[in-house]
Amino acid sequence: MTALTIRPDDLTNDQTRALLALHLAGMHANSPPDHVRALDLTGLQTPDITVFTAWRGEAIAGIGALKALPDGTAELKSMRTHPDHLRTGVAAALLEHLIATARTLGYRRLSLETGSGPAFDPALMLYRRRGFVDGEAFSDYERSAFNQFLHLDL
Repeated sequence: MTALTIRPDDLTNDQTRALLALHLAGMHANSPPDHVRALDLTGLQTPDITVFTAWRGEAIAGIGALKALPDGTAELKSMRTHPDHLRTGVAAALLEHLIATARTLGYRRLSLETGSGPAFDPALMLYRRRGFVDGEAFSDYERSAFNQFLHLDL
């Protein structure tokens, strides 16, 4: 299997855009309409967000982003593995890269908001295995019966 490379992404590549569209479709398909907090292309193109993509050769394997929050913490956004690369270590590698980047940038905590149910279980298992713990709502999120919040102190 070709080695995985992770690099910053400017969101202009067609493969990146297609994976983001797949991510948004998945979030809409598995979340109540008023609970989708996934960012679209425009939402990810702000100065406080850095997007990274994982590649195997010329094929996109995954995506993830860090959003800087005003309180000195950061949020994980848009984590998605391409269907052709599921269960090959892409998500774990991206998560490790994002955690290392957050540490390098001096963030004191990394947080995420996600949904509940079978579609979210694999990601939740990954985050919890890496040390993320359930916690309170953060930033401008509000707790609901559907969403949940995880945090990792850095």
